[in-house]
Amino acid sequence: MTALAARLLRHRAGPAAATLLALIAGVLILVAMGTLVESGLRFRPEPRLWAAADLVVADRTVSHTFKEFDGETTTSTVALPEGGTVDAALVDRIRRLPGVTAVAGDERVEIGAPAATGHGWATYAFSGRPIIAGAAPRADDEVLADSRLGAAPGERVDLVVNGVSRSYRVSAVADTGTTAVYFTDAQAARLSAHPGRLDAIGVRLAPGADRDAVRQLVSAAGATTYVGPERGAVEQSANLAARELLIEAGSAFGGYVVLLIVFVVAGTIGLSVRHRRRDLALLRAVAATPGQIRRLLIGEAALLALVASVVGVPAGVLAARWVQGELVDRGFIPAGFPMTGGLFAVPAAVGTAVLVAVLAALIAGRRVAGIRPVEALGEIAVEPRRGGRVRLVAGVLTLAAAVTSGGFTIGGTGPTAALAGAVGMLYLFVIAVALLAPRINAYAARLLTPVLSRVWRVSGYLAAANLRANAQGMATVLTALVLAVGFGGSVWFLQTNQERQTIAQSAAGTLAERVLVAPGGLSPDAAREVRELTGVRAATGVRRTQVVVRSFDGIAPVAAQAVDPTGIISTMDLAVHEGDLADLRAGTVALSATQASASGWHVGDQADLWLGDGTPSRLTVVAIYGRGLGFGDVTLAAQTVAGHTAGVTDDEILVRAGPDADAALAAWSARHPGSAVLDAATRTRLIGTDLALSAWLNRLLIGVMVGYAALAAATTMVLAALARRRELALLRLVGVTRRQIRRMVHAEQAGLLGTAVLIGATIAALTLGALVNALTGSPIPYVPPLGGAAVLGGATVLALATTVWPVRRLLRVPPIDDIGTRE
Repeated sequence: MTALAARLLRHRAGPAAATLLALIAGVLILVAMGTLVESGLRFRPEPRLWAAADLVVADRTVSHTFKEFDGETTTSTVALPEGGTVDAALVDRIRRLPGVTAVAGDERVEIGAPAATGHGWATYAFSGRPIIAGAAPRADDEVLADSRLGAAPGERVDLVVNGVSRSYRVSAVADTGTTAVYFTDAQAARLSAHPGRLDAIGVRLAPGADRDAVRQLVSAAGATTYVGPERGAVEQSANLAARELLIEAGSAFGGYVVLLIVFVVAGTIGLSVRHRRRDLALLRAVAATPGQIRRLLIGEAALLALVASVVGVPAGVLAARWVQGELVDRGFIPAGFPMTGGLFAVPAAVGTAVLVAVLAALIAGRRVAGIRPVEALGEIAVEPRRGGRVRLVAGVLTLAAAVTSGGFTIGGTGPTAALAGAVGMLYLFVIAVALLAPRINAYAARLLTPVLSRVWRVSGYLAAANLRANAQGMATVLTALVLAVGFGGSVWFLQTNQERQTIAQSAAGTLAERVLVAPGGLSPDAAREVRELTGVRAATGVRRTQVVVRSFDGIAPVAAQAVDPTGIISTMDLAVHEGDLADLRAGTVALSATQASASGWHVGDQADLWLGDGTPSRLTVVAIYGRGLGFGDVTLAAQTVAGHTAGVTDDEILVRAGPDADAALAAWSARHPGSAVLDAATRTRLIGTDLALSAWLNRLLIGVMVGYAALAAATTMVLAALARRRELALLRLVGVTRRQIRRMVHAEQAGLLGTAVLIGATIAALTLGALVNALTGSPIPYVPPLGGAAVLGGATVLALATTVWPVRRLLRVPPIDDIGTRE
């Protein structure tokens, strides 16, 4: 049957091309997304700091066990935003264990400018790297510098540590494998952001020593032991963040694209098989068995999928390389991050395409292959008026599931959970429309009959009759249009709403007229110094961090800010709904309304959460505010997070002052090289620029999804239009003019497009509204006028271009030539 399938494909160039195009685009996207995920999964960070260690002790995750709705116990684990620390006293306890030959703790020091990481000298022995030139640092003002910093032994280098610029003499240079600086142990301890705590501990054992003794001791202390390749994961590097980004982004959007491909390919193949019912029924009539029909359809689908893979795979590999280059240029991943060639992504993409195509063909041909030949010939003469009862029940249940999913979207914690719920909600709505499409088309045709007849007269009457009679056949076209409008009108505007709300909340909530910033951060004492300047009424240091909170599906990190409570109500307005922000101090917390609702916390409650380094904290809720996107969902006092963040510097200082303070602020900035004084408007503009940069990847992936949905609609409508060859020829032979046929097609498209736009816009509004409400607390989303016009206008142009143009082409052929052609 494979040879017959290949011959039939040559005689069905239009439907085959439409299906082939959808499969090529699908394979291309899957290969590109799969390559990103595979690169992240196969990345194994090599240990650099701990290359010569047998064991590394660290605390990099936090776990929480909770019960599901069905009573099952589940453990949720997330990476600690601030990396986590271990007790420094653990070093001596490990040293006393039998078989331990060397042990050292890492006093990790964050260096702001130039961007580097500092360590104590005792850890250098565990790197296993020789010194290129010079000798070990012995004085507190000496350092070993990595060769990437470009300094030679004897030279001096300025390092911004904890917001203060210090000059150090370079005593030695080495290739450490990363941009690192090694201080003396005493100096590293003084500069550490968490006194008495260590970032990690390296352990070297004698041959044959008992490692289990170390593991048991470490486990009892609440830390984790890493061995072998796992040691590289302990070191907090940009490569680890890149790995998580690639896995999360690629898998999330890759999964959504798989569902899209199912919609698109199932629609095109289903429509193609539907328009060939006459051919398949005749094959049954001349003794073809149901198994032969199924093998024929499988052969055609598999051939198309394989041919699409030949084109889509190389294009997908090139697309993955282009995405990698863009990610590197925009700072999402380091330039040296290794990308794979798609060893597993390519077979997975090809297998998915073949499987989807084959299953779609089997489902589309199950009816004509399963009934008797005489019944098959009889069925093609009359169009079924509506779907079966099973389809109706499934559609209603799916619609109910979509509404229920909206509740999870509103209750989602953070943008990621809300986006996942919203996209799931969108897909459920579209599936419901696909299942109920025949009944929707029939009902809409009855409602539109008077309107179409009045506007287009005879052509409108013909259009309404055709829509009623072909309600089942146009189900795929309706679904494709709804999919395009739904995607274009919802997920495309998600990023717009998030950026707009973030900028608006930040601008409205910033009462300060001036903002102090510095590339390496600002010293914790800077805010106090600025308050003493002439003309300054209030100054608030702000440090960005994250905390881990419980959510409906486990635990998740959320954005937080740590502030100096002194004068905070003068420098920022968080739009407090309940409580008083003036009560913020150590041991208390203020929450956004979204976070408070998601966690079930109220003013006066005890909020149990984890700080960025994994330290459990019980804090009293003193205020609930409305501007969570602009300032973070959690606001803490700086004293609460002291010693629990990777650094001690403030990201910015908000200054409330009059014009008479400008000279004093400028003089203070001049005494602190690298710092700058910005006005509030400039700060807001920079926030918008940063948001646009960080949102680039989301926009790219969402654009791919919307574009593929539009492609689905285009191919489906072209295929449906070209399949009307015999129908249009028959109308012309009974006296309908070409002008009347064109008007009839316009009327059909107006009715079908109007129905699709109404349903698609409703779905988009519900989805976007639920998503925006989860993120901002407002159920009314913002849709840019030009953006809304682009979605609706694009859908209109797409529908008309992909229908009118094929029909015009068919009308150029004499009707007598088409009346006898096969379907």
